[in-house]
Amino acid sequence: QVRLVESGGGSVQPGGSLRLSCATTGMTTRYYVMGWYRQAPGKQRELVATITGGGSTTYADSMKGRFTISRDNAKNTAYLQMNSLKPEDSAVYYCNAKWVTKEYWGQGTQVTVSS
Repeated sequence: QVRLVESGGGSVQPGGSLRLSCATTGMTTRYYVMGWYRQAPGKQRELVATITGGGSTTYADSMKGRFTISRDNAKNTAYLQMNSLKPEDSAVYYCNAKWVTKEYWGQGTQVTVSS
């Protein structure tokens, strides 16, 4: 059984930092493209960043220069380092794993940025 479990969410002030983790089980993590997505209330789910098994990354424009996605295949874990956080970054952040036609999602972790 494949499972993705996010952690590291919480409340932070504008300009602060947070590091999210996505622990995976039941799959060979290095085969998958890992991704982070987010969804705020009343808004559509949007891409944050992705990283391939070889370490190639992509970012949404609003996250470039502030967020960094990484992975540790030996630990079956993906990460999202978030710096210079803004109130607009508040959302539930979801971990995603995809390989060919297989795709899995975590249940999300809440990130709240406010004064």
